[in-house]
Amino acid sequence: MTDLLSTVKQAAMAAIAASNPVTIMFGVVTDINPLEVNVDQRFTLPADFLVVPESLTENRLVLGGTSYIVREGLKLGNKLLLLRVQGGQQYIILDRVVST
Repeated sequence: MTDLLSTVKQAAMAAIAASNPVTIMFGVVTDINPLEVNVDQRFTLPADFLVVPESLTENRLVLGGTSYIVREGLKLGNKLLLLRVQGGQQYIILDRVVST
């Protein structure tokens, strides 16, 4: 009975691994227009695979004819924290990573 239980557990773990569950990864912005991110120095993701939250897009405010940057967008060389969605077809950019 223990062998059967062990076999079922192994099969379940293999099924989960095969489905590519959500994974946290690191990346670096290598191009801005169009956006490209190099992930773990292994492969580059084009904009089609990336989901960019509004918090990482540039926001400008014009007051009295002068434009002010309220929030800076992504810049070349920014280090990012990415979340690979199950299946690996999309990557959500969670935030910038800064060193202390």
